[in-house]
Formats: sequence, C-alpha cells, structure tokens
Amino acid sequence: MTDSALGLIETKGLIAAIEAADAGLKAANVQLLARYKADAALVTVEFIGEVAAVRSAVDAGSQAAARIGTVVSTHVIPRPAAELFTELTRTEKRNLVVAGAPDVSGVNPGVTLSDIEAMPVRELRNFARNFDQLPIKGREISVANKEQLVEAFKSILK
Repeated sequence: MTDSALGLIETKGLIAAIEAADAGLKAANVQLLARYKADAALVTVEFIGEVAAVRSAVDAGSQAAARIGTVVSTHVIPRPAAELFTELTRTEKRNLVVAGAPDVSGVNPGVTLSDIEAMPVRELRNFARNFDQLPIKGREISVANKEQLVEAFKSILK
C-alpha cells in the first residue's frame, strides 16, 4: 500500500455520487472502495489505486458529478496509513456500502452476524436498507426494533 492513494468525492445526492463513481472508474485504473452516506443528502465515493490514477479518477468523477448535481468536496490522500483502510471498511462504525460483489446471502463479505448484532439500532436500520434480500422493507425497517432486524439478517444468512 505504499504507492497507493485514497480518493474521495463528496456530493449532494446519490445520483451525482453514482455519476462520479462511474466517471472515475472509466477514467483511470482504480477500484471503488466504498460509498458512504453521511446523512440524508451527502454521499461520499471512495477510490483506491495508484496516486496518479486516483487523482485522475477524482478529477473526472467530480467534473461528471458537477454536471448533474453538487460536488461538496474532493480530496486525494497519497500513501495513507494502512490502518486508515482498515478503519474505512469497518461497516459497524459507518453508514457504509462496501464496494464489490456481495456473498451469496447479500451481506457484505467480512460482515458477520456478530458485527450485525453489535450495531446500534439506528446504524442497523441504515445498514438494513442496503439489502434487497431482507424480508422486511421500507417503513418496516424504520419501525423495527434491534431484535427484529437481527432476526431478519439471520433469515438471509441461512
């Protein structure tokens, strides 16, 4: 990871973030690390790759997002500390959707049932909204208690 970089594009709205991710991935040889929802409107797209490639991806992504929405901020961190990547991919600490193919159950790889059980109910609700396979949807998630949400995840982990 010594020659890698972390690139960030923060937008208002999901559509601008998706446009940023698409343009960034097309512009350079980078990987999409994650999409992070800070609140109802702010979405951050995170790229990793070589420093020059990440800079290109962030530039292209932010220009594309600005054409259809609002770019709040961009930033590139060359050669970040290895611990930063570990912290950034900890879903129990963030409202995070880790990039990459989900496993057969639809739950992000590396997220265990014990991780899900350890989440506070608010984080668990946000996390649950990212999974189409859950037997509960929409408003049901909003009013479900922690036990109901954990049971719903258990049903898709079988």
